[in-house]
Amino acid sequence: MDISKLVVHCSDSPNYSDIDAEEIHRWHKKRKWSGIGYHKVIRRDGTVENGRPEYWKGAHVKGYNSTSLGVCLIGRDQFTDAQMRSLERVLIEWKAKYSNADVCGHRDLDSHKTCPNFDVKAWWSEVWRSVRSLYQ
Repeated sequence: MDISKLVVHCSDSPNYSDIDAEEIHRWHKKRKWSGIGYHKVIRRDGTVENGRPEYWKGAHVKGYNSTSLGVCLIGRDQFTDAQMRSLERVLIEWKAKYSNADVCGHRDLDSHKTCPNFDVKAWWSEVWRSVRSLYQ
């Protein structure tokens, strides 16, 4: 797969609710999808759970699924420090594999969405500036 986007999402569930990848899998099956649309899910405590394997086309952002990977933060708009550290690790790992891929939020690819309710590009710019030399 030619990955050009690494897309950050949120579950849009209450911030206090700690659902898991299996629950999202059930939600997506109810929508008649083949299963969870994200490749990774990050729970409130920072635990990273697998969704779809990276080699499977995602089901997380219309028009970009065949060229992107999706990671979902559990919550709506208040993410924990543990989640943000895990998000950083996931994206760094993916950038090591897909160096030309852009990191963005779902809202950057769909003007009708606010997900994940923060400016991923600005956040990632700061993160990548501090770690980029370690990976080049």
